[in-house]
Amino acid sequence: MTLADLGADVLRVVAPRRTDMVRAMPPVDARGRSPTDLHLNRSKRTIYLDLKQPAALRIVKRLVVEYDIVLEQFRPGVMERLGLGYADLKVLHPGLIYCSLTGYGQSGPYRDRAGHDNNYMAISGLASYSGTRAGGPPLLGTPMADVAGGSLHAVIGILAAVIERQRSGLGQAIDISMTDAMFTMNAVYGPGFLYGGVEPKSEQMLLNGGSFYGYYRTRDARYVAVGGLEPKFREQLCLGLGRPDLIDLAQSGAADDQREFKRILGDLFLGKTRDQWVAAFAGLDACVEPVLSFSEAVRHPQVLARNLVVNVPDDEGAQVPQLACPLKFSRSTPDYRHVGRGAATQTRAVLRDHGFADADIAGFARDGAFGAHE
Repeated sequence: MTLADLGADVLRVVAPRRTDMVRAMPPVDARGRSPTDLHLNRSKRTIYLDLKQPAALRIVKRLVVEYDIVLEQFRPGVMERLGLGYADLKVLHPGLIYCSLTGYGQSGPYRDRAGHDNNYMAISGLASYSGTRAGGPPLLGTPMADVAGGSLHAVIGILAAVIERQRSGLGQAIDISMTDAMFTMNAVYGPGFLYGGVEPKSEQMLLNGGSFYGYYRTRDARYVAVGGLEPKFREQLCLGLGRPDLIDLAQSGAADDQREFKRILGDLFLGKTRDQWVAAFAGLDACVEPVLSFSEAVRHPQVLARNLVVNVPDDEGAQVPQLACPLKFSRSTPDYRHVGRGAATQTRAVLRDHGFADADIAGFARDGAFGAHE
């Protein structure tokens, strides 16, 4: 989706008989569409292909010649067994960039193991010192290993390979592992263990509960985020709380003093509602902000000013509100062509656009290339 937002022509190949959980993710509208599917498949064209059928493989091999990049997410070895591995396709297109995105990567003892987002977080070590000692590792509100670990690292790798190809004229294979990516997300506390043997543990480090940095419950059962670690922000925090007498305690680096300051903050924030605290800190540089619901975040003036919600047309011309591409450029703008679309209505049209004759397409359908949808 990110590459499509940036102008890439993305053709998504869907297996005709496999359930796509995203397409059924609620809420589903009156036309049976999931807003998540409409969003994640924005500006992509989609076709049905049964890759177990020789006719479908012939289609893929012809299309590969016209495309710069192949992104695949099967377990290691599947594409090779289909005759669509990197070694097979680079013969047809030496400049092809071939990105394989999996949970554990193309090598190692876990290469064939099934996994989901929280499994990759667990193996990476990152989950072990997140959350609290009493509550254990937290379930995040977004699949971090999938999005930050998988999607964004794939985009980085693909774009780096495009730049390298401009010099060499050659493509290459890229191996993206979500577990690898999350392991390197230990960027703040991992080095301390590797160099000094300090094991990061929950509620013991500067940013995971070992200091006053964190979230605090308010009188109305909402929360505020307190992040002002630098001395000038600690002073402003105490002033916003109406407790300048706490400045010396706040500035102390002693572990016991930090625990005491954190306990006092917990009691103080319970004395007012979240919005009262927002008003108290509005004019201060204290790094204190409200924890917003998503409906509140959508209406926040910063989100509005940055145009982070956009309207994207569907097949009938209706405008569907979606999350915007967050990248800002001085000359370029994202290309929001249409919401995600079903494959059944696109397969034949896409093939025609790529020069396939109607007679050939009809033959592919008879040979089972499109599954039961054609």
